[in-house]
Amino acid sequence: MTFLLDEIALATARLAEAGVPSPRTDAEEIAAFVHGVPRGMLHTVKDADFDARFWEGVARREAREPLQHITGRAYFRYLSLEVGPGVFVPRPETEVVAGWAIDRLQEMDVASPVVVDLGTGSGAIALSIAQEVALAQVHAVEIDPVAYGWAKRNVLEHGQGRTTLHPEDLTDCLPELNGQVDLVVSNPPYIPPGAVPRDPEVRDYDPSRALYGSGEDGLDEVRAVERTARRLLRPGGFVVVEHADLQGNAVYWLFSEEKGWRDVRLRQDLTGRDRFVTARLTQD
Repeated sequence: MTFLLDEIALATARLAEAGVPSPRTDAEEIAAFVHGVPRGMLHTVKDADFDARFWEGVARREAREPLQHITGRAYFRYLSLEVGPGVFVPRPETEVVAGWAIDRLQEMDVASPVVVDLGTGSGAIALSIAQEVALAQVHAVEIDPVAYGWAKRNVLEHGQGRTTLHPEDLTDCLPELNGQVDLVVSNPPYIPPGAVPRDPEVRDYDPSRALYGSGEDGLDEVRAVERTARRLLRPGGFVVVEHADLQGNAVYWLFSEEKGWRDVRLRQDLTGRDRFVTARLTQD
């Protein structure tokens, strides 16, 4: 065993004691980042090349700073995205939301589907769609200037030339696309005011604007997504919106038949928890 692997074992124990959910993985990710090698090649780092910055990174993770802030990267589906302070770190459960949207778009009999991602953050959902759906024209909307900056970096790296970033508010964005969009997707802020996220990585580091929804129930932004989707979508177009696991029924009823929605479904993530609602705009 090399010196680096010995240090990774010690770091794993420290991170586990600090309550980090995946201590071995995180220790290896930090080591790979510091030494500039893939995780699978850590055993090739010579003892003389050990970089003491590894322990600086471990100390930051031990204090529950997000791994993605330490490495500057977040992995989402097939993408490696730039992230850091001021932008929401995309979560694995949102990959299921993006996957549902991608599957629907691939099933559509539309040559170049038009997609809008409301509140794109880092651009994770929008860029996954651009990468995985051939010829999709993706519009990513983000009003927060810091998050917009991160999204811009990622669009330049991964945008496939088919992703357009708009510094607009999701409530009144893109009037030029009214009635022309095939699918609207959003992971808006939805944590109710006063609720406190359990994980310190979320509570202490994710921007509050991306976490906490407005209104007594935290769902005012979801209500705005419903109104904007109703305005933007063509007849028969789809909307996909993420929510907290205990908000499924409340979000479901926001997409009522009286407002023009049909085929409303409450869908689960990989853990079986309610995670997102999908609906289709009534066709003429």
